[in-house]
Amino acid sequence: MTQRVIPLADERQLRQQPAIPAELSAATGTLLDSRGRPVRDLRISVTDRCNFRCVYCMPKSVFDKDYAFLPRQSLLSFEEITRLARLFAAHGVTKIRLTGGEPLLRRNLEQLISQLGTIPQMEVTLTTNGVLLPKKAGMLKAAGLRRVTVSLDSLNDTIFRAMNDMDVPVADVLKGIAAAEAAGLGPIKINMVVKRGLNDQEILPMVERFRGTGHILRFIEFMDVGSSNGWRMDDVVPSAEVVRRIHERHALEPIDPNYSGEVAERWRFADGSGEIGVISSVTQAFCSTCTRARLSTEGSLYTCLFAQSGHDLRSLMREGRSDAEISAAIGLIWRQRIDRYSEIRTAETAALRKIEMSYIGG
Repeated sequence: MTQRVIPLADERQLRQQPAIPAELSAATGTLLDSRGRPVRDLRISVTDRCNFRCVYCMPKSVFDKDYAFLPRQSLLSFEEITRLARLFAAHGVTKIRLTGGEPLLRRNLEQLISQLGTIPQMEVTLTTNGVLLPKKAGMLKAAGLRRVTVSLDSLNDTIFRAMNDMDVPVADVLKGIAAAEAAGLGPIKINMVVKRGLNDQEILPMVERFRGTGHILRFIEFMDVGSSNGWRMDDVVPSAEVVRRIHERHALEPIDPNYSGEVAERWRFADGSGEIGVISSVTQAFCSTCTRARLSTEGSLYTCLFAQSGHDLRSLMREGRSDAEISAAIGLIWRQRIDRYSEIRTAETAALRKIEMSYIGG
């Protein structure tokens, strides 16, 4: 987990940048990277721990051996997270997604949601495996959470237990989805990572289960995130194939994105029974419109899901830097952003050691 502390050379550049006060509104604080992409979405990992060991994210072979999880004092506090979120809002961020690991393992998470909810015009959402939602959904909603996305890779118990590798049954996740719906955390998005030969036969059963429920099922291509999931191109089921399989059973029609930079390509059922989405980072790169920044559990800023290193913002805060200094550092990092990993992916780049998904969220 490589962090990059802003060196002195960059600090001289930082001082040359105009200071951006924390209270600057998103409307006037638009920040563009080297390819003209604004920063609109901030994904914040609140823990590097998880109660699953999904084979494409936190395989036991790596994370249950000598892997060193972060000590509590290394984690950003809720106050530190909220401070950084306000600075990102000043640069144009309008949506925060809380991730992990499994974010619901972070104690008193609803307090953080309440704090983030004080940022004007900020939408706060969360991605979870759903198991803890029966206990947490009501408190999350009361704290101001808008929506949840739940990960569910199969309805077949044998396949699902094998994929989460903690013997967690499908029923536990379905209870979580029901609890979120009852609490008003909708529409609920349900994410399915599709890996050929493992769970691709579950595409149609998932469609049958959630079509007509008001939930939005999204199919994600198996990606080469991190270095521990054994990714191979042969294991990828292209989104075009997913759409074709579904269309053969239920006619689909393309629909426009909800907003510029939306990563999911949207399709609706021709009979009006809802919509699905496909996320095609491998076969149909969307780097050119990517507006996402990622903040790790211990306060490193990553400008790409496939990054090899990050920029240490925690040290700036704990050294006593002002909001203006930290905001200028964020601006400098984003303006220098050149990331377009999925556009240039090769067998060689896929083999590079990268930050694990469980550390910076999906």
